[in-house]
Amino acid sequence: MAADTLKSTTGAGGGATAVRRLLLDNGALTALIVLLIAMSALSGDFLTTDNLLNVGVQAAVTAILAFGVTFVIVSAGIDLSVGSVAALSATVLAWSATSHGVPVVLAVVLAVATGIAAGLVNGFLIAYGKLPPFIATLAMLSVARGLSLVISEGSPIAFPDSVSHLGDTLGGWLPVPVLVMVVMGLIAAFVLGRTYIGRSMYAIGGNEEAARLSGLRVKKQKLAIYALSGVFAAAAGIVLASRLSSAQPQAADGYELDAIAAVVIGGASLAGGTGKASGTLIGALILAVLRNGLNLLSVSAFWQQVVIGVVIALAVLLDTVRRKAGAAPVAAGTGGGGKGRQAVTYGLAAVVTVAVVGATSFLHNGSSSTSNPKVGLALSTLNNPFFVQIQSGAKAEAKKLGVDLTVTDAQNDASQQANQLQNFTSSGYDAIIVNPVDSDAAGPAVRAADKAKIPVVAVDRGVNKATTNTLVASDNVAGGELAAKTVAEKLGGTGKIVILQGQAGTSAARERAEGFAKGLKAFPGIQVLAQQPADFDRTKGLDVMSNLLQAHPDVQGVIAANDEMALGAIKALGSKAGKSVQVVGFDGTPDGLTAVKNGTLYASVAQQPSELGRIAVDNALKAFQGKKVAETVKVPVKVVTEENVAGFTG
Repeated sequence: MAADTLKSTTGAGGGATAVRRLLLDNGALTALIVLLIAMSALSGDFLTTDNLLNVGVQAAVTAILAFGVTFVIVSAGIDLSVGSVAALSATVLAWSATSHGVPVVLAVVLAVATGIAAGLVNGFLIAYGKLPPFIATLAMLSVARGLSLVISEGSPIAFPDSVSHLGDTLGGWLPVPVLVMVVMGLIAAFVLGRTYIGRSMYAIGGNEEAARLSGLRVKKQKLAIYALSGVFAAAAGIVLASRLSSAQPQAADGYELDAIAAVVIGGASLAGGTGKASGTLIGALILAVLRNGLNLLSVSAFWQQVVIGVVIALAVLLDTVRRKAGAAPVAAGTGGGGKGRQAVTYGLAAVVTVAVVGATSFLHNGSSSTSNPKVGLALSTLNNPFFVQIQSGAKAEAKKLGVDLTVTDAQNDASQQANQLQNFTSSGYDAIIVNPVDSDAAGPAVRAADKAKIPVVAVDRGVNKATTNTLVASDNVAGGELAAKTVAEKLGGTGKIVILQGQAGTSAARERAEGFAKGLKAFPGIQVLAQQPADFDRTKGLDVMSNLLQAHPDVQGVIAANDEMALGAIKALGSKAGKSVQVVGFDGTPDGLTAVKNGTLYASVAQQPSELGRIAVDNALKAFQGKKVAETVKVPVKVVTEENVAGFTG
């Protein structure tokens, strides 16, 4: 009777239990399917071959980084340094191959060796130095990023053409980064499932003390695990730099968080002992689909961060629920039956996805598209009042002209901006406006738009090695000269000044610094006490200026590469600002002009950003309509002081 009762109960709930177990064991895969269906239903631009390939390309760097991080997390560790190591490895490759004539093959070996060396240092500090993984890899994050900036001197380095082909396509349609991602994924899966070190990762992550007592050389294994993470980071850096045709010293900033998120979303536990390469790939694809779809739906980049954070939190909650429910852990040693069931699950998922996504595509068939021209505006950042004003001017003009304007924020990440430009191109926008994070890095994406016959307008900064219909910009070099002349003349041609530079590696920072240097040549009596970057940020401007005042209390003038840093410097100077110390900013932002009115900021080199945005939209529409536009439209800069600030409209 007991046996019969048990059998009956199991049969009654067996179907529900099986479905529940399937969903718990394959939560990431389920989430990816739901996302694909939702994005296909919400956006008619999502379900196209070009856009789906874009998703693959955009997932590639994160996935490759995440494969390496999977090794670390499976062994109950963490690696926060992979983004910086990726940038350092790419910088070493470009620097050695282009600046020092090292053969490209050897340069690639040096780049990979750099990744291995960084990983070994992490492993040594953790295994033998007894440092917590969080602290050791956080230190390497800073060291690797600093070395990248030192080697490159803060400027992007052109990537060798033979390696840049990694960012191209095969047969004109299949992206090489996707192939590299697949190959690295297969290697990661092989290491985890078929090698001694892979089994060691699971053993250490499951119970490190038990692994040690069973004879496993835990310290040496940790060295190997972090070295492997470094190899994958180096590979990711090479792929990323290939896509951008240049090694960016600030590349992959924050990518370590995306990599960790992909691993966790893919089903690995931060407690260690579980995780697999296929899950990590699914996690990376989920992040890429989310960002791609949200871009296509014109969701603000700020809200995108919120959504990504919610997804990560839900993934961790799912992991907790799965473990409490007794779902099968994803670990080494899965039997053949388990692998067979996994293959069947993936096959069914593919069939269901294709069927449902194909059905949802009919929602967009026959629907009349808007008659208004679609224009995409890719801004370098919206975390700066200057670019917010460009957006405001562009939106006002778009509304006036009947243009549907989509604005994206790259958050000063050249790779993210490349993704956004690719999304505009694959979605068939009528025209694109780009404010490049970096002029070289924007080149490949703009060339793709050129190939698709989409007119491109550059605003504020030009695009190198690509054709744009027009450039709408102020002259940053001329503006820098004006700033230098203004502070020098205010000081009577003699005095001591400091310069607050912009974010290393950006076009604006380089051009304005060039202008400062040119302008100061005419005033030999001006002594530059120090030049330090404050990354166009007000808080960093405050901190850097406070530090400089400790070493140079006799400073008499400050030139800042934008108003935000100038306002930070004013805060650090206190009562000295506008009296014993004259501060000159750049951009003419509302807060900057208010400081000019109050007398704390002596002057700002105003660029009229709203006018830049207005003219850019006007020229984009003309280019789309086939009308002739000027190759360059220069919006004049103007030195705004207390004397003329009342009449300045921006």
